[in-house]
Amino acid sequence: MDLTHSPADEAFRAEARTWLGAHVPARPLPSLETAEGFAAHRAWEAELGADRWSVVSWPAAYGGRDCGLVRWLLFEEEYYAAGAPGRVGQNGVSLLAPTLLVHGTEEQRVRILPPMARGEVVWAQAWSEPEAGSDLASLRSRAVRTDGGWLLSGQKTWSSRAAFADRAFGLFRSEPDMPKPHQGLTYLMFDLRAPGVTVRPIGRLDGKPAFAEIFLDEVFVPDEDVIGGPGRGWRIAMSTAGDERGLTLRSPGRFLASADRLAALWHGRGRDPFTRDRVADAVIGARAYQLFTYAAASRFLDGEALGPESSLNKVFWSEYDVALHETALDLLGADGEPADGDWAEGYLFSLAGPIYAGTNEIQRDIIAERLLGLPRGRR
Repeated sequence: MDLTHSPADEAFRAEARTWLGAHVPARPLPSLETAEGFAAHRAWEAELGADRWSVVSWPAAYGGRDCGLVRWLLFEEEYYAAGAPGRVGQNGVSLLAPTLLVHGTEEQRVRILPPMARGEVVWAQAWSEPEAGSDLASLRSRAVRTDGGWLLSGQKTWSSRAAFADRAFGLFRSEPDMPKPHQGLTYLMFDLRAPGVTVRPIGRLDGKPAFAEIFLDEVFVPDEDVIGGPGRGWRIAMSTAGDERGLTLRSPGRFLASADRLAALWHGRGRDPFTRDRVADAVIGARAYQLFTYAAASRFLDGEALGPESSLNKVFWSEYDVALHETALDLLGADGEPADGDWAEGYLFSLAGPIYAGTNEIQRDIIAERLLGLPRGRR
C-alpha cells in the first residue's frame, strides 16, 4: 500500500479545502433530527451539490466529479476537518446510490441520482421490521402484484431520517411460498407521502425523532421502482449491506476530526490524567482506522471484493464511536449534559452504531464463520 498521493490528488485536496473554507457555515446548523435542522441541512446539501461537492466519487453525468475512491477519502478528511455539517442525505448517497450504480437501470440512475445529489430528494432506509431487525430475511412486509406495479403493505421500524425524508427504499416479500426466507424478496423504492403511507416518529433519548415507524396499507409502487428485478432482493440487499458496513458510511475523516477535537478538549481541560490513556487510544484508533480503510481501498482498486472483511470495519467504527464520545462526556462532566451540545448529540447517535447495519453480534458471527472458519454458532 502506497500512501503517497500524486500531485493531482493533492491539488484536488487543496481545491476541496479552499471551497470548504469559503462555504462551511460559521455557526453549527441546528440538529438535523428536527424539522428546522433538517431543512437547514437540506439547504447545505443543495449548496454542496451546486458545485459538485456532494457526491465527488459519482460519475459527472449524475452530479459527481468522477473522482474515484482515494479522492473521496481525501475529500472526506477535508470535509470533517473543516467542521462541515453532518450529511442529511447519507442514506441515499451512501447506500441507495451505490446499489443503483451496480444493480439499477440507466433510467433509474438518471431519474433518481441527480435530485439526490442536489438535496432535492432525501431518502430513508426502510429495512428493519418488528421481530425482524438483524434477522432481515424474516421480514413480513409484502409486495403484491397489480396492474403496472405493486401494492406494498406492512410495517417498517427504526427507519432513520424517515420523520422528515421524502422517499424510502426497502425489501418486501413478493413470493411468500418460497422454501427459504431469503428467497422471493423484492427491493423497492417508494414515496413516503404516497396514499396509504403513515409515518410515526420515534423519539430518541432527547425526544428528537431520529427514527420513525412506517406503516404501509396497499401503497402503489410502479414497476420502474423495482431495483434489480422481482424476487432478487436479497442479493441486492447484501450489496447495500456491504456498503453500509464497509467503506462508504463511516469514512475515517469523520473520526480523525473527532479525535483531534477530543485531544484539543483534553488539553483545554487541564490534561486530566484519568482520561489521558483513553484520549490517546482514541487518537491511535482514528489513525489505525484511516490506515485500515486505505488498505481496503487499495485492495478494492486492485480488483478484490471487500466481502466479509466489511464486518471487521463495522464492529470497529461502531464501538470506537461510542468510546470516543464517552471519553469526551467524561471530560466535560456536567458541562456535557445539555442535549444540544455537539458531544452529547454525537454520543446519542453513536449508541445506535452497534445496532444498525446489522448488530455487532451478527457481525461477530460473520467474522467467526467466514473469516476465521470457526463452527457455526447456536441460533
